[in-house]
Amino acid sequence: MAKELLKKLEKDIIKKRDFALVKSAVAGNKTSFAKLMSLYKTRVFYFGKSFFHNEADSEDFVQDVFLKVFMNLDSFKGNSQFSTWLMKIAWTTAVNSVKRRKEYLPIADETAILDTDATPEERQILCLTQEAIRQAVSELPEKYAVCIEMYFSYDIPYQEISEITEIPVNTIKSHIFRAKKLLKEKLEDFYGKQ
Repeated sequence: MAKELLKKLEKDIIKKRDFALVKSAVAGNKTSFAKLMSLYKTRVFYFGKSFFHNEADSEDFVQDVFLKVFMNLDSFKGNSQFSTWLMKIAWTTAVNSVKRRKEYLPIADETAILDTDATPEERQILCLTQEAIRQAVSELPEKYAVCIEMYFSYDIPYQEISEITEIPVNTIKSHIFRAKKLLKEKLEDFYGKQ
């Protein structure tokens, strides 16, 4: 209960901070927009990497998304989290590009191997685990892979995934449930049958 309350409080603080930065940026404060970019650039970059497979295209994607954000910033009214609004723009940009390219590769969490306290053996196990998860997620139907990646890799709640993708919340939940079931089956060989 206390953990949920703390998470809600944190979300409210972030929402107010972001809305203040947006208002300031719309009023012409370039530093406020730069702050918004610095807060969300990494998230957008890794989201783009799911679609574009390399750093150069992902960097271009980030620039494209933030250009669209900048040009439409005055349309953000604060009714949702700024991150939801931003990811909606990123989603639309990526999907339109994928329609042209016909490719999507889930990346799983690339930051998992950055645990500096891990021993070399533990880092190797993390790398192998990450690769197994990445492979398993890449074999999922795209509609499942996108939902499960947003939920687990980007920590986006069901409702926000629904707002971003325009897929009903219950369908998102169903996709994630089915994806977890399929991943469990695919990863049994990696972890050994239990």
